[in-house]
Amino acid sequence: MKSLKKQRRIQIIALAAVALVGATALIGYAMRDGINYFRSPSQVMAEPPHEGETFRIGGLVEEGSLKRGQGEVISFVVTDLAASVPVTFTGVLPDLFGENQGMIGTGKYVNGVFEASEILAKHDETYMPKEVSDALKEQGVYRDAGS
Repeated sequence: MKSLKKQRRIQIIALAAVALVGATALIGYAMRDGINYFRSPSQVMAEPPHEGETFRIGGLVEEGSLKRGQGEVISFVVTDLAASVPVTFTGVLPDLFGENQGMIGTGKYVNGVFEASEILAKHDETYMPKEVSDALKEQGVYRDAGS
């Protein structure tokens, strides 16, 4: 009788372990395209991402680089004041997007140009996206208003 209970417990534990491994694998598979890593322009130039990899880039929009093309095509350069990356975007930019302003873009790096599918801009004078301010601090060129 005891060996039957012991065998049943082992079966339940084994089944639970298999279910846990399966659930973890399914979650990882579902999130494979949903995770976007942040990179500064310096990181992109030092170690270009793999072709087709979707990631986020952030920094300041370089002054004098904002150009509007045919239709909704916009090009500009994003910088962390140590390196610069050209960006193209097709669509409508956020109202507060402008030169010398913080931004984060999501997209892919293709032939030396970041092709953005989404652009986010700061929402007031004091805000800068955390990733952008951290990258600028690492370069030693940005200080918080409170610092």
